[in-house]
Amino acid sequence: METSNIVDFAIKDGIPDALTEMLRTGAQGLIAVAVEAELEVYMAQFAALRTAADHAVVVRNGYHPERPIQTGIGPVNVSIPKVRSKDGTPVTFHSALVPPYVRKAMTLEAALPWLYLKGISTGEMGAAMKALMGPAATGFSANTISRLKRVWAKEYEGWRDEPLGDDQWVYIWADGIYSGLRGEEDKLCALVIIGVNALGQKKFLAIEDGVRESTQSWREVLLKLKDRGMNAPKLAIGDGAMGFWAALDEVYPPTRHQRCWQHKTMNVLNCLPKLSQPKAKAALHDIWQAETKADAQKAFNLFIKTYEPKYPKAALSLQKDREELMAFFDFPAQHWMSIRTTNPIESAFATIRHRTKRSKGCLTRDGILHMMFKLGQCAEENWRKLRGFDYLPKVITGVKFKDGIEATQNDQVAA
Repeated sequence: METSNIVDFAIKDGIPDALTEMLRTGAQGLIAVAVEAELEVYMAQFAALRTAADHAVVVRNGYHPERPIQTGIGPVNVSIPKVRSKDGTPVTFHSALVPPYVRKAMTLEAALPWLYLKGISTGEMGAAMKALMGPAATGFSANTISRLKRVWAKEYEGWRDEPLGDDQWVYIWADGIYSGLRGEEDKLCALVIIGVNALGQKKFLAIEDGVRESTQSWREVLLKLKDRGMNAPKLAIGDGAMGFWAALDEVYPPTRHQRCWQHKTMNVLNCLPKLSQPKAKAALHDIWQAETKADAQKAFNLFIKTYEPKYPKAALSLQKDREELMAFFDFPAQHWMSIRTTNPIESAFATIRHRTKRSKGCLTRDGILHMMFKLGQCAEENWRKLRGFDYLPKVITGVKFKDGIEATQNDQVAA
């Protein structure tokens, strides 16, 4: 006779998680109690209705068939009570907590677009949800994403017409985001503008379809913003695309220009051999990292003298935007980190490039715009206020700043 205290589990991979089961059972009980409370409130409105025999006219009538609701802890079975009227009047009880036909918790509905926007295709959605929630997570088909994309389209159209006149817009960042399109050789150029208001809150103001960042395309975007009530910003930050700056001078002449130092650095380095680029990059950093405008001008002149003899194209690329590259010195130093580059746009749309590469160009023109809009909304939720936002009212009222510091009366007289 053999004795052993080792038990062989035939279904060891399917051992239930006791804690999850306890949470699921508790959730089921809480939902049942909440639904019963909703039913009591619903029945109270019929309490005064009585039959000739003094019985209640509206009474309970069992339960609808039990149905599972997908939640973050797996499926939770829910039973919704039914009611009927003894006099034939149609009455129906609907739970606000568990509406009819709902099969997923709202948190999971929010997870679906997040997964899609992060690179999970519609065909892989079911597998992704099962990996996150276990094999019981079912019902996540491609049709779900298709329905959500239709909702995004409506939200995008409504967002494009939202008024902007209730805020004072101090700075704006502008850039063109290129993405691949299905069945088209040309890439989509989405014209994107982010603005910061007087409270330091950064928001997307425009995400529009453009034609290679042409002046006409940017003019249409800016005129649309003006029609929605946007004031003339104090400073606009963008790359060297001439179309935007020409359109800005037409629509918002008072707005000052600041060229993006990140784009300018790449443009200049592209005119130099690779062996010279590290040293040249450090020399460019000496310009925009200078503490004063005078120091920056000295570093600027040194770069031109150093590289113009051998690499005139690099020197010309830098020299032509000299004034626009130095504009940030006339604004609060607390804002310099934000207004020297178009990083707010670049960082927000890094996911777009991953998503379109992942989908191998299968998105339509409208589909990419709607995706950009949803990505923008996701990004806005995590944005902090502009550093030094308490200086924004001074910028709005026209207070002068010299080398990032508020100019004194003597400085202003000397200037």
